Amino acid sequence: MKETAIKELTKVELKNPILIEGLPGLGLVGKIATRYLIKQLKAQKLAYLYSPHFPYFVLVSKKGSVRLLRGTFYFWKNDNGENDLILFTGDSQAQTIEGQYEISNRILDFAQKYGVKFIITIGGYRVETDKPKVVAAATSQALLDRALQANAVISPMGSPIVGTAGLILGLAPFRKIEALCLLGETRGYLPDPKAAKSVLEVLMKILRINVDLAGLDAEIAKAESMVARLRKIEEKRMLQAEEMRREEDKKITYIS
Repeated sequence: MKETAIKELTKVELKNPILIEGLPGLGLVGKIATRYLIKQLKAQKLAYLYSPHFPYFVLVSKKGSVRLLRGTFYFWKNDNGENDLILFTGDSQAQTIEGQYEISNRILDFAQKYGVKFIITIGGYRVETDKPKVVAAATSQALLDRALQANAVISPMGSPIVGTAGLILGLAPFRKIEALCLLGETRGYLPDPKAAKSVLEVLMKILRINVDLAGLDAEIAKAESMVARLRKIEEKRMLQAEEMRREEDKKITYIS
């Protein structure tokens, strides 16, 4: 495999589809949010994206079979609304700058093939907080206003949006596609379902769809428990370091 390729699994007719992208990143916010949406909507697989720019290993199943890392497109038909959805997530982001551009452009190629005029990308925004807000950036003021009306906040000026979530936002206007990025505030070092839930709350208002988010509550409780344990470990480490410093100070005073 010399370049990124997309393998379609089925053919579908979609109604004014909106593409939602959520790959692994800070706090896995994009992947958690997109995977949860796929599960709740019972979205179906549409295509696989393979790339030599993904990490160079395979995943092994419980039965011992292997597969390459990949991205997966899903589709959901919205019988009660104006827009069907294409949802894209995957095992990894590209590991090189060239790969990030190539994969982002392949995603946009696929979006154009299905007549997508609006893309929403999801990611994480590193902040130490227990009450995550959703930071928004968009290719037009009208889109940004929609996000703000859905309780998002404006991204600080000059803040870079790294990875596929940001590149798609930058490349979409060249394809005459509007794009919006929603970033859940997260500490970033652990999977953060709480930030993902915050993003989904904003996303549902923008898309005007209803999804039960209660299934994330158990994951949020586990994540908060893990953070509490890590804080205790860090506090203990700091106390031990302070005690060692005091002992060293005593030795220095005694010798002098």
